[in-house]
Amino acid sequence: MQDLPPIAPQKQQELTAHGDIRIDPWYWIQDMEDPDTLEYLNSENSFTEHIFEPWAEQREQLFTEMRARIKEDDSTVPSKEGDYWYYTKFEEGTQYPIFCRKYLSLDKPEEILLDVNQLAQNQDYTQIGSVENSPDHKLLAFSVDHTGSEEYTIRIKDLETGLMLDDSIPNSYYSLEWANDSRTIFYDSLDEHHRPVKILRHMIGTDFSGDVLIYQETDPRFFVGLAKSASSRFIYVISGGNNIAEWHFLDANQPNNSLTLIQPRQEDFEYDVEDHGEHFMIRNNGDGAKDFKISQTPITNPLKENWTDFYHYQPGRIIQTILLFQDYLVVSIRDKGLPKLEVIHLDSGTNQSIYFDEEDYNVRPQQGREWDTSVLRFSYASLTTPSTIFDYDMANNSRELKKQTEVLAGFDSNLYASKRVLAPAEDGTLIPISLLFRKDTPLDGSAPLYLYGYGSYGIIMESDFGSSRLSLVDRGFIFAIAHPRGGMDLGWDWYQEGKLLNKKNTFTDFIQCAEYLIQEKYTRAGQIVAVGGSAGGMLMGAIANMRPDLFRSIVAHVPFVDVLTTMLDDTLPLTTMEYNEWGNPNQHEYYDYIKSYSPYDNIQQQDYPSMFITGGISDPRVTYWEPTKWAASLRHNKTDNNLLLLKIHMDSGHAGASGRFERLKEVAEEYTFILNQFGYPKE
Repeated sequence: MQDLPPIAPQKQQELTAHGDIRIDPWYWIQDMEDPDTLEYLNSENSFTEHIFEPWAEQREQLFTEMRARIKEDDSTVPSKEGDYWYYTKFEEGTQYPIFCRKYLSLDKPEEILLDVNQLAQNQDYTQIGSVENSPDHKLLAFSVDHTGSEEYTIRIKDLETGLMLDDSIPNSYYSLEWANDSRTIFYDSLDEHHRPVKILRHMIGTDFSGDVLIYQETDPRFFVGLAKSASSRFIYVISGGNNIAEWHFLDANQPNNSLTLIQPRQEDFEYDVEDHGEHFMIRNNGDGAKDFKISQTPITNPLKENWTDFYHYQPGRIIQTILLFQDYLVVSIRDKGLPKLEVIHLDSGTNQSIYFDEEDYNVRPQQGREWDTSVLRFSYASLTTPSTIFDYDMANNSRELKKQTEVLAGFDSNLYASKRVLAPAEDGTLIPISLLFRKDTPLDGSAPLYLYGYGSYGIIMESDFGSSRLSLVDRGFIFAIAHPRGGMDLGWDWYQEGKLLNKKNTFTDFIQCAEYLIQEKYTRAGQIVAVGGSAGGMLMGAIANMRPDLFRSIVAHVPFVDVLTTMLDDTLPLTTMEYNEWGNPNQHEYYDYIKSYSPYDNIQQQDYPSMFITGGISDPRVTYWEPTKWAASLRHNKTDNNLLLLKIHMDSGHAGASGRFERLKEVAEEYTFILNQFGYPKE
């Protein structure tokens, strides 16, 4: 074990762009062939384990406490498809899901389709990408990743014999769909830069080397994927970039047919498609409908010139998704930051809204496996309400509770309160904050506060339930989610005001949220732990440089912190695709702006909060060297004696551990770090 913090050697590297020279003393860490790299990673991990050693009992206690809240033998609500009821279950003590079905009735014997626990035997990491049964219910196609690199291998299982077929297709990403003949699958394939750029057609029982290429993307800003229409009539091939989309389709009954283009791609034009009768229904942001509208167009002539408005654009009400059934259209809307569902009867044109009572909550509609049904299934949750599944009868406007996730160990939702408050940003914009706390927590400024943030890609941070966070809240913490600009919590403009040359709004919004929570006596300066991951890790790096005085600690998971170096390297998987998010630093204006906030380039010789930084050795999204170089530079520059820990997971990628209990151990580790920084356990 290593007693002292490791010091990474400095090897000066000049990086030049636009006549500007940056000196990167830790650039060498990007080379895994350099023996110093692995030695340094191991020394950081060894030091982290040394620090955690006296906390081992507390870490185990937290893990046991969190696990005790979970009903280990649990299953999803079964979903009907044809003559079968499909569902997923967990068994007590197991890490991974088991995919199951029953024939005709839920009273019939259970048939296990795929036990992921068996696939995971003797593996350090196992993640399922896709699981799709064939339309005739005789075969199961699934993809699996055993490294965390998000490179999946597709396998086929014969459900009548229980045997795996010889078909094995490597180097796939997340997309996999069956044609209606139950003998043909379509899938995506990665290029040498780990970008999904090809769609291929595979005939069951043949070698993948003979698979037919049906689409190849040539623009490095775009990834390709697949979807099957809810009606099962069409296979969609989707080429998507940041805020740009292009869809093709083919008849799922004629898998050898060529693709038909729906509408060519245009800059800043997004659309997605479902079919109904003789028309496509298209959610899109055309003609200035920046929060989206719904158009329809003939399937036989789908170009945009033939689109007519079906559901009109309403500023401030963002249409997130649409779901189609034979007789109904379901529109998932976000209005003033809160989700709502609207149901439209397609024959009569009448519509109804599904209402919810809490101040802050989340709703997710689920596309069922049946097309000709009047039942919409959706999940509901809030910071105090565990995930609850309802079946809503669209014909008579009634809902049936199907299941609420059980939270064990004496959980009582009446002990907790949640609320939504608004913090003024520097320019006066009101930034929502979601809060969870025990009703007996003093709101006098004395409580420690956990402040989570993300604020990128237009991703909305939902107010969902999480039983693990009770381990902090029950110890007196207030749990808070900031919703800064850069997400799409309040619509398209909210996203635009936190990206590209407006990116710094995300950072200042988060800081103002912390200031507001101090001012309103939810907590006080130095009593906040800020937490974020990936692009939220960039946020953590920025606020650490800008306002370290506000935070006791910072936790940054797989943080995207060396923004300029990464965005100048177009061989990395996400770089070119993300020019529309951060800007292209090959253009001088974006180079200067990114350089002005990139956390790695703006580390100061100043005091920093204590920090816990994590990464994944196989991470293709945020490479291991970003958190590693960041930690090395922080150790060299910071002027405090606060604890800084770096942990690089040597057997996983961007998402961390794959097993449900291993993931829980990672949360327990994070909370152990936090509690010790705040002086817990307290007498």
